[in-house]
Amino acid sequence: MSEHFDVEQIPDVGLRKVWSVSEFAKRYRLKREEEDRLVKLLGAFATEQELLMNASRAPRFR
Repeated sequence: MSEHFDVEQIPDVGLRKVWSVSEFAKRYRLKREEEDRLVKLLGAFATEQELLMNASRAPRFR
């Protein structure tokens, strides 16, 4: 059984925001190699959710 969803009634939670991969890398202080990997994987622009799920950062120990 299927249902029809009205797009106007679905709450916008912000994870559909589209980012430039280079801006995302600057904001999250990613290394150049990681930025290049994300560009190859996702292209120049991607959703915030895709970037957060695919980005990896080295841990910052004290």
